[in-house]
Amino acid sequence: MHKIVLIPGDGIGPEVTGAACRVIDAAGTKTGVNIDWIKCPAGAEALQQGHDDVLPQVTLDAIAEHKVALKGPVTTPIGKGFTSVNVQLRKKLNLYGAVRPVRNLSGVKTRFTDVDLVIVRENTEGLYSGIENEIVSTPGASVVTSLKIASEAASRRIAKFAFEYARERERKRVTVFHKANIMKLSDGLFIRCSAEVAKAYPDIAYDERIIDAGCMKLVQDPNQFDVLLLENLYGDVISDLCAGLVGGLGVVPGSNIGDEVAVFEAVHGSAPDIAGQGVANPLAVLMSGVMMLNHLGETDANAKQAAEKIKHAYNAVLDEHTTVTRDLGGTASTAAFTDALIQRL
Repeated sequence: MHKIVLIPGDGIGPEVTGAACRVIDAAGTKTGVNIDWIKCPAGAEALQQGHDDVLPQVTLDAIAEHKVALKGPVTTPIGKGFTSVNVQLRKKLNLYGAVRPVRNLSGVKTRFTDVDLVIVRENTEGLYSGIENEIVSTPGASVVTSLKIASEAASRRIAKFAFEYARERERKRVTVFHKANIMKLSDGLFIRCSAEVAKAYPDIAYDERIIDAGCMKLVQDPNQFDVLLLENLYGDVISDLCAGLVGGLGVVPGSNIGDEVAVFEAVHGSAPDIAGQGVANPLAVLMSGVMMLNHLGETDANAKQAAEKIKHAYNAVLDEHTTVTRDLGGTASTAAFTDALIQRL
């Protein structure tokens, strides 16, 4: 029995996580994978339940105890309000490595074909450290500073993580995107550590791209890249850009990995405008669930089998394209799409 923390999230979160759990449980029944979902709140839902924080201690404790979580989208106010739940999770649980695979899916038409990238993002430092100060508060003339943090320890850690990931999955190249021509100390440290770590992996090619030129190359021909390694802010931006190459945030999974704990999540927003209408696409959180099953598969071979079954099921349903949600050009409801996936198992 695998005890897995489930964070339904806000907006469409409960709908898409509920659908994903149905499919994962159905695949588990066929392969012998038993999951006990431990539901915990986060985000606006946590406040509505009477908790004092958007990331209650009870949720953090549950993830720390059970080591694995599947998370739906949570709301983060723009420019005001509470701190991002995602940022808090990554910092408090030391989930230093974000992994976002980006691949073309059968039945999802895009201008590019055969895209197969992995974005590895450092999750704990950079401008997302959230250290900001207002140094001039005069009305009409305010000045604010944000501090970018880069440490040798974190830079080496994420570089090693990226190269180990590449080696385990037989990837051929790791490319660092940076702006060390301008931020010579912070980004300079990041690429220096990455280059030094690369020497221990002679079987994997290593190169560097200034990020603006790298973005141009990405949209010209994404097939020239394999694993992209980036600091926090760049990784956030580039992972969404790459999602656009294969159909958007609704068709890509995500995970946040630490030495002890792993949280798998849908990377799209909570979409409050369609919440409760039964039309949301659960594919992104389900694909994240497949990543979770592969993670469990390191100690449970049946979990890997369940992951493969689900992957084949959604590929078949997308390829048929008769029972897909409206964001993919169809008319199916969340429930109908989920039913089609379960039938395909």
